[in-house]
Amino acid sequence: MSAATSEATEAPAGQPGQQTTKLKGIRRTAAKRMVAAWEAPVFHLGVSADMTAALDGSRRPKGTTVTDVLLAACAGALVAHPDMNAHFGVVDGAESVTTFDAVNLGLAVATDAGLVVPVIHGAQDLDLEGVAAGRKAVVGKAREGKLGMADVTGGTFTVSNLGMLGIDRFDAILNVPQVAILAVGTTSHRQVWNDGDPQWRPLADLTLTCDHRAIDGATGAQFLSDLKRRLEAGGA
Repeated sequence: MSAATSEATEAPAGQPGQQTTKLKGIRRTAAKRMVAAWEAPVFHLGVSADMTAALDGSRRPKGTTVTDVLLAACAGALVAHPDMNAHFGVVDGAESVTTFDAVNLGLAVATDAGLVVPVIHGAQDLDLEGVAAGRKAVVGKAREGKLGMADVTGGTFTVSNLGMLGIDRFDAILNVPQVAILAVGTTSHRQVWNDGDPQWRPLADLTLTCDHRAIDGATGAQFLSDLKRRLEAGGA
């Protein structure tokens, strides 16, 4: 956590070349969520997915991307594993887990103003073209600085993709109160063994961060294995 998000650290005033920006609005809310995430006992699970089918543009409708395939695969896996599509919190004075029928996918987006997580609502009812349209809409608003609170609230699961920046793998911080977040690394060609023969395949590392208060290892592993299978089938 940077000094800009900590009330306990203050930069000395009056230094030449110094600029101080007070956090407000969506950025301030995001900073508070990051601090709250450190209270959760998390664990991480990782797999490598063969992205051959996902990268095959001939298998996708025009105007859709690999990111859209990833989001659609996540939506399908969350419907199949509803315990992952949930919030952890306090309800009626008791710690509780609330699961949702609607899959509201958050997508971490880097902007000039910092990281924001706009939400594609109702992703469980969207086909690949619908997911693509939703992604373009929220990312466009994020880049233009036009996101409202309705655009960044109600998320049930978040995807953070740093593959386009050349990051091989990373552990994402929970977007509380969500119980899990998926971190996606770059796709790179690696040698694998297939029936005793070495082959070069495009692989991407997927790392799932889970809140152990709501999810156990087996549940997270089943979700991640299902997501891997869907991606390797082209997002189905």
